[in-house]
Amino acid sequence: MSTSSNPLRDAQDRRLPRIAGPSGLVIFGVTGDLSRKKLMPAVYDLANRGLLPPGFSLIGFARRDWETEDFAQIVHDAVKEHARTPFREEVWQQLVQGCRFVQGDFDDDEAFETLKDTIQELDKAQGTGGNFAFYLSVPPKFFPTVVQQLKKHGLADQKEGSWRRAVIEKPFGHDLASAQELNRIVHEVFPAEAVFRIDHYLGKETVQNILALRFANTLFEPIWNRSYVDHVQITMAEDIGIGGRAGYYDGIGAARDVIQNHLLQLLALTAMEEPASFEADALVAEKTKVLGAVRLPKDLGKSTVRGQYAHGWQGGEEVVGYLEEDGIDPQSKTDTYAAIKLEIDNRRWAGVPFYLRTGKRLGRRVTEIAVVFQRAPHSPFDHTATEELGQNALVIRVQPDEGVTLRFGSKVPGTSMEVRDVSMDFAYGESFTESSPEAYERLILDVLLGDANLFPRLREVELSWEILDPIERYWDKHGKPASYQAGTWGPDEADEMLARDGRSWRRP
Repeated sequence: MSTSSNPLRDAQDRRLPRIAGPSGLVIFGVTGDLSRKKLMPAVYDLANRGLLPPGFSLIGFARRDWETEDFAQIVHDAVKEHARTPFREEVWQQLVQGCRFVQGDFDDDEAFETLKDTIQELDKAQGTGGNFAFYLSVPPKFFPTVVQQLKKHGLADQKEGSWRRAVIEKPFGHDLASAQELNRIVHEVFPAEAVFRIDHYLGKETVQNILALRFANTLFEPIWNRSYVDHVQITMAEDIGIGGRAGYYDGIGAARDVIQNHLLQLLALTAMEEPASFEADALVAEKTKVLGAVRLPKDLGKSTVRGQYAHGWQGGEEVVGYLEEDGIDPQSKTDTYAAIKLEIDNRRWAGVPFYLRTGKRLGRRVTEIAVVFQRAPHSPFDHTATEELGQNALVIRVQPDEGVTLRFGSKVPGTSMEVRDVSMDFAYGESFTESSPEAYERLILDVLLGDANLFPRLREVELSWEILDPIERYWDKHGKPASYQAGTWGPDEADEMLARDGRSWRRP
């Protein structure tokens, strides 16, 4: 029964969450970290919150020689360890009914035939209605193989009244040409509206709060432009090294791994014009306009910095440098830190620099957007009264302690007139009784509902590569990454880049 025909449901009732219809999820590469720590727990949390249909099915596909019972045990353990919501036996028992495992390589025709049979069996047993999403939690080099296998075995075919969708993890290509080639292969098999490119940052509540903050409040929008904003800093810092990801990370680097997708998406949401609605097409139209208006500085040597972490101390522990990590070529020029300056060539932002930076082994794990405002044009205070005063700033904290901070000047108590920076803070955890769902919960539910709001479209991916490719080509030809000590906030060259503009990096 469709929701519209239920006479007891009122469309205006905000208490009724969006619930997925009959469906299933196939995870390729189900033995990986992403699957164990994020995807399986997110599926369980959705089931626990009553947002999945009763017959929801989960199929794992991997090379491991497992039986379905082994797979169910792995899911069980992953859920117990990583789920956000409490473990409830009755929810688990219902979920495990639809768990299946298919063993095989990605080029193994027999395994894909088994997968096809498994899907048909679940259609009958669980009532999934032929609706399946294929989640490619695999290294990018396997994307074409898996997608072509789905086509070859008829798994991507959408029957009347049912759907098939593909979910693809980043990185989507390693430059513009490879992204276009990958898009061509994927779109030969799945129509554009059936392809969901995951950027888990866009699933975070705080990122969606950028839209609420800007467009639901008259407080910020009038000053969200070049007349009042001095510059914008977007930071994603990690305090960890590359861990066991040497094979993936070396040759990719920080700029391709983070700036091309996460940070440019955050820039687009921060800088875009108000969309006509929050439907996917309207949002994409505005984000695409912003990305199309991004301009690279003329002198890439002065306006971009890349770095590589060296031996140092972090969190009281001695850690090795990038070149000493297992599996890394001692001659590697891969960047573990990248900072770039961009401008947006439109009426709202002309002349306002956007500084983007990301890095591993930095001072602490934090992602934030800082909108830094201009100083007051005329100050009746004498210099000594305001020497402690910085610039007003609105800081949107995406992670880990989600919220918003507003920094402004206030008089220090006492007989003299002295003004100093103070902060007003809004924290998600303190203002709402409900904890924020994991990004993957929101994104998996959106895939099952066919809601493409939070997923970057083809043109956005291509525009992001058009911005980054010239920088990567410049870096390839000029020198090597600057060194910075693990546990610090990056190389001196990055501080010098901002100092040349008379600015400095915010210390998160």
